[in-house]
Amino acid sequence: MELYGKIPPGDIAEKWTKYKSSMPLVSPDNKRRLDVIVVGSGLAGAAAAASLGELGYNVKCFTFHDSPRRAHSIAAQGGINAAKNYKNDGDSVYRLFYDTIKGGDYRAREANVHRLAEVSVDIIDQCVAQGVPFAREYGGTLDNRSFGGTQVQRTFYARGQTGQQLLIGAYQALSRQISLGRVQMFNRHEMLDVVLVDGKARGIITRNLVTGKIERHAAHAVVLGTGGYGNVFYLSTNAMMCNVTAAWRAVRRGALMANPCYTQIHPTCIPQYGDYQSKLTLMSESLRNDGRVWAPRKKGRRRGHSPRPQERGRHPGSRPLLLFGGALPCLWQPGAP
Repeated sequence: MELYGKIPPGDIAEKWTKYKSSMPLVSPDNKRRLDVIVVGSGLAGAAAAASLGELGYNVKCFTFHDSPRRAHSIAAQGGINAAKNYKNDGDSVYRLFYDTIKGGDYRAREANVHRLAEVSVDIIDQCVAQGVPFAREYGGTLDNRSFGGTQVQRTFYARGQTGQQLLIGAYQALSRQISLGRVQMFNRHEMLDVVLVDGKARGIITRNLVTGKIERHAAHAVVLGTGGYGNVFYLSTNAMMCNVTAAWRAVRRGALMANPCYTQIHPTCIPQYGDYQSKLTLMSESLRNDGRVWAPRKKGRRRGHSPRPQERGRHPGSRPLLLFGGALPCLWQPGAP
């Protein structure tokens, strides 16, 4: 059975742009009459709830944490990619699209990834408008660094705290909409089920985790921004509460799950040190790309000469040098015994 992903027809570089320019709009007067439920308050949920509130919709946002700031998005470190080409190194929407497709082992939907590359430029502007303190050059312009093995510098970052700063920025925007009365926040509420009307999600059933009361909430649309499944691995960098319960309850109501095994586990982690640690620790980005520190495979061995451009890559009989603090073979030294 072929999955119908509701992707618009047309050329991959234009289909979403044409669809967005031709889809019906909602007038400002009617937006005030429409209710939207957002489940989750991380980067996806908080940003969606704040944006929908800014547009004029009536929004209810749910989280099973005691505060939206507890979302696991706070643990992200590396940065956020956007094809702004600030470094004039040849970056483009197509290059970001291709790198993302390749990085996803060619399993992602090409049209949706191209749309992601298109909107990446605007996402940075939205984050800056929300107050995210991205790193800047001496002259005040936003800084970029290389990240993820790409040949361009397209990653916007805030030291090693990018996820934390992004989440706080989204939380600030969400708090503003809450104070204006456009967003109603429900902390310590867990989604138990999705309510379907004529095959469309029109509400949710929740449990108040403080009182235990079962509640029902209706809306014209439901947005699930509940994160991924991390605890399928015994040890991972994901929080212990990343347990995919909301997504699974949507699956029980007929939603299709694609690539359930394709979940995030970071390859460059500091191993579990003692029984008191419940998960792996994500190592600092300063050790993985720009600002990296290289160490030989065996203690006391000298690195020798750097590989010439025509010799870069993996060579027969060579041994990998390991990234300090991690466990990924990242550089091959030609001629090493």
